[in-house]
Amino acid sequence: MYVCLCKAVTDKTIKQKVADGVSSMRELKMCTGVGSQCGKCTCQAQQILHNELVRLSNNQLELAQPAA
Repeated sequence: MYVCLCKAVTDKTIKQKVADGVSSMRELKMCTGVGSQCGKCTCQAQQILHNELVRLSNNQLELAQPAA
């Protein structure tokens, strides 16, 4: 789904950027241009970024647990 129509940024693009190491809106804006035109996408992009960071953090915690 397109999050930013002005720059043609999708939710998949945002998730891939987080997987590549992006961890803030500033970084996301620099590498994709999201939120740099009309700004209507900023809230949704921030939510996707946050959710993806939380998901990755939870996955890392699960991997760090010793096997039972």
